[in-house]
Amino acid sequence: MHVFTIRDIENLTAIKAHTLRIWEQRYGLLKPARKTGNHRLYSNDDLKQMLKIATLYRNGYKISKIAALTPEQVSRQALDTYIIQDPFQLYAHHLTEAAIDLDGPKFEKIIDGCILQYGFEKTLFQILYPFLHKVGLLWVTGNVVPAMEHFASCIIMRKLCVALNGVEVNSQENNAVVLLFTPEHERHEIPILAMQYLLKKNGIKAVSLGQHVTVKILADYCTTHAVTHLYTHIITYLRRYDIDKYIAELSAKFYNKQIVVSGAMVQDLQRSFLNVRILKTDEEMIAFSRKL
Repeated sequence: MHVFTIRDIENLTAIKAHTLRIWEQRYGLLKPARKTGNHRLYSNDDLKQMLKIATLYRNGYKISKIAALTPEQVSRQALDTYIIQDPFQLYAHHLTEAAIDLDGPKFEKIIDGCILQYGFEKTLFQILYPFLHKVGLLWVTGNVVPAMEHFASCIIMRKLCVALNGVEVNSQENNAVVLLFTPEHERHEIPILAMQYLLKKNGIKAVSLGQHVTVKILADYCTTHAVTHLYTHIITYLRRYDIDKYIAELSAKFYNKQIVVSGAMVQDLQRSFLNVRILKTDEEMIAFSRKL
């Protein structure tokens, strides 16, 4: 069983620590254990209950009304809210609970059921990405629970690899060749695997160099292989780089190629470059793979 701090609860529920303390004192919501220094410690069950409470609170329930419900009633109300608001959120919620418990069989069963019902692409972007966003794997720079990150990303990457191998290559005529990679110190590989899957599905040749790739490695590859596009996804704050300078370096070094960049760290890029395209949403990523 994991132990979570109040900051972990804050990050995973998006409810401020100050508010959580008030709820505890005023309404008796949760009774966390205490360690030396009087710091609150929350269990797996505490976190799962707070996720449900946060769901109700964000959907207009007053905290006084929530506090009057039994845990079972909170669970039922949260389930109904997910189904009404967005059924995909329900699966992301179940994945979160399985990840909290590091329950591999349950985690995989949920994903396999979603793939069977919705197909792989919709499962990836409508369920797995929101789940990853919730636990801070893709769109947040810090990870509050490293074990959850490794547990979930390992299973999702395995599913992506299976999906990649299972894609029937489209015979569509296209001269584009996309080289996928993550920069030095960027180790989140799921987005480039997702893009590789989308490109292959749409008949575009895509080669992945994986994670933690230097500019020199890119240059060496491009010297001996035909490449039309470079694609990268940047999530982590790269301490060695100013993001604008890094993109400028790619633009200058590979001036004769189209450079496509997505990810949280390039959403507010300050400069623009003739050969650089920024994809800011999942929809833009999907559209790029289809219209290339």
